[in-house]
Amino acid sequence: METLYHQTNKQIQEVQSYMGRLENTDRQSVHLLENELQARIDQIFSHLERLEILASKEPPNRRPNAKLRVDQLKYDVQHLQTALRNFQHRRYTREAQDREREELMSRTFTTNDADTSIPIDETLQFNTNLNNAHKGMDDLLGSGSSILTGLRDQRGTLKGTHKKMLDVANMLGLSNTVMRLIEKRATQDKFIMIGGMLITCVVLFLVVKYLG
Repeated sequence: METLYHQTNKQIQEVQSYMGRLENTDRQSVHLLENELQARIDQIFSHLERLEILASKEPPNRRPNAKLRVDQLKYDVQHLQTALRNFQHRRYTREAQDREREELMSRTFTTNDADTSIPIDETLQFNTNLNNAHKGMDDLLGSGSSILTGLRDQRGTLKGTHKKMLDVANMLGLSNTVMRLIEKRATQDKFIMIGGMLITCVVLFLVVKYLG
């Protein structure tokens, strides 16, 4: 699992470095870079599925930490996927605006032109879809943040439970010691009582024998 974990973490770092090149890539090459990044992200998701299986097979004392590390990688790659999609949406918007600008500039209107309206319904619909997509990405980021916060809270809860278990174990150990001392004292008191009874019987016997 460690080998696959470090390999996947290295791939995530490589994708992060490639993401920085998107803004400076020309229009002719940006599609190729986007496809390459998406292929790398898909491969990372495939590795994460394998890591989740391996984490579930770890020993019980190491399993929570292994799952937490895998969840952290999953959060990182989901963030990269969201960043890539946001860049693509921004690029689509810019390209659509450039096309509309070129169409508007190249269109010629005459006094006899019956149709002088500019089609904006499709543009409005496109912008609405983009806004919905951005909202979906924001919801995804919020969900990922909530998942990470929940995992951190679970980790704190596990630590608190472990501490309480140790405290209870120490208390049980103290209780066992007290019980052993009580049993030992009860046994001693029993012997003292028996000894006192024997001595009393001997004294009574001697009194009856010599004074009777």
